[in-house]
Amino acid sequence: MTDTTFDSKTFLATLTGAPGVYRMLDAAGAVLYVGKAKNLKKRVSSYFQKTDHSPRIRLMLQQVASVETTATRSEAEALILENTLIKKLKPKYNILFRDDKSYAYIGLSGGDFPRLFYHRGAFEKKSRYFGPFPSGLAVREAIQLIQKTFLLRTCEEAVFAHRSRPCLLHQIHRCKAPCVGLVSREEYAADVKLAEAFLKGRHGEVVEQLTRRMEAESAALRFEQAAVLRDQIRALQAVLHRQYVSSTKETDTDIVVAVAERGELCVNLAMVRGGLHLGDRAYFPELEGEASAAEGLVAFLEQHYADHEKPPRLILEPWPLEELPAGLEAGAARNEMERAWLEMARKNAQLALAARRQSRMHASGRLEALRQALDLPELPRRIECFDISHTMGEGTVASCVVCVDGAMKKSEYRRFNIAGVTPGDDYAAMRQALTRRYEKVGAGETARPDLVLIDGGKGQHAVAREVFDELGLSDLASVGVAKGEGRKPGLETLFVHGRDEPLELAMDNAGFHLIQEIRDEAHRFAIAGHRARRAKARGRSILEEVAGIGPARRRALLAHFGGLDGVKAATVEDLCRVPGISRRLATEIHRQLHSA
Repeated sequence: MTDTTFDSKTFLATLTGAPGVYRMLDAAGAVLYVGKAKNLKKRVSSYFQKTDHSPRIRLMLQQVASVETTATRSEAEALILENTLIKKLKPKYNILFRDDKSYAYIGLSGGDFPRLFYHRGAFEKKSRYFGPFPSGLAVREAIQLIQKTFLLRTCEEAVFAHRSRPCLLHQIHRCKAPCVGLVSREEYAADVKLAEAFLKGRHGEVVEQLTRRMEAESAALRFEQAAVLRDQIRALQAVLHRQYVSSTKETDTDIVVAVAERGELCVNLAMVRGGLHLGDRAYFPELEGEASAAEGLVAFLEQHYADHEKPPRLILEPWPLEELPAGLEAGAARNEMERAWLEMARKNAQLALAARRQSRMHASGRLEALRQALDLPELPRRIECFDISHTMGEGTVASCVVCVDGAMKKSEYRRFNIAGVTPGDDYAAMRQALTRRYEKVGAGETARPDLVLIDGGKGQHAVAREVFDELGLSDLASVGVAKGEGRKPGLETLFVHGRDEPLELAMDNAGFHLIQEIRDEAHRFAIAGHRARRAKARGRSILEEVAGIGPARRRALLAHFGGLDGVKAATVEDLCRVPGISRRLATEIHRQLHSA
């Protein structure tokens, strides 16, 4: 029995043997753990009748004051409910993997001349999607290959509908220019069909069809067309041969490996589509205490495949598992190729853990250097930094970026649109942003930082201290970071709360580097928010932010590159090729588009 006032014997006598979900709560009613069961009575009883639990589960059971259950009609329903509750409640003792729906896909739009595009997020019914791919790089490489081989368009619909002459992509043999009628609907449809077959992994079929078309063109003495097909075949074969792990069978497989080392857990997911290894991705869960590799693997499978399509084949390690999530069929590696995939996934998980440990050691060293420099009693595990951005008082935005354990935590960044203050009054803007942020801290509704950085000098920092005093947070540690002479990095002055004199740290101080990194991120985040707000208010494109770009040049750029994304992806040399764009102007366009 566990050391708890919970009367488990009486409770267990009332339980049903149906499938369902159970929730373990502490004395304050907070949910400690959510689990599912094929048989609620057997599963919940095992917690209170067995003694060989892991340290994490033993610690949890010592805090259990009550248990709630929900019976379901099937184990599948229980799995869905369990995942819903885990995401909503984020229980302390569950192994929580980030809810990652950001996998990249390749899309083909509808219509007579489908558009090839990169996609993340929700699907639209009118388009077809292929993937997922483990990284954006894998998608972009595939799109480049398809453009080069099948010459499908990638321009936005608005650009496609209003072109009067072929764009640069047609000139460099990356598009057949359906926008101006240089390819028939039937020929374009045939290219789309081949591209779909390739994306579905039917690579051999695609090469065979292209080869037959090449031979037919050659037999008809159309040697130029035959040469184009020959180049397409070579491009495909070069990519297929370059794959570092490939299979002679065009199979779809996910390989999932969990590795637990030194109290840390990593789950690595590798994807094989059409027999080609597309790469992998490492996942690190939020975890209270330690968990075994098997526990981590089951938790990942339950959460990941509740949101993503289940693969036709799944290879797991460690294997076998005592319990596999409902709806999943999996096994161990069966042949030499699958063992190679498995070994690579295992090695990458170990490398990811090693890299994470090294990064934490580096981060810990910087935090300790900062603690010593500022004479703080403890490491500043959570640091928040604020900055203000506007143009002549227009579109004022305040940013708050968050650094946790030495690493930027983008999911907790916040922006504040400033209103009701005199345009250009940075003090009033800072006061409003800090008040809105720290009212919740003072009320205990959100996390309390160990250190607050204010991007500004003595005056801005004084405003921050007034706000903290008003909100009952006068014990918060804070630093004003004043820009150096000429705004040169490394010459910043620090106004530290509690010190009479400003502090200037050596340029090679690791803690100073951390302050600079956080301050620069706050500045970047504020500028990006300000530009977006100003552009929205004016109803204009970001290109209108660039001096020297009028309506005619803006239209020329968008038409030449097929939309704003194409302009952003262009190099300075690419921009110079647009009529009316000088090298100086191209350099300025590139700088401004990539400074946000």
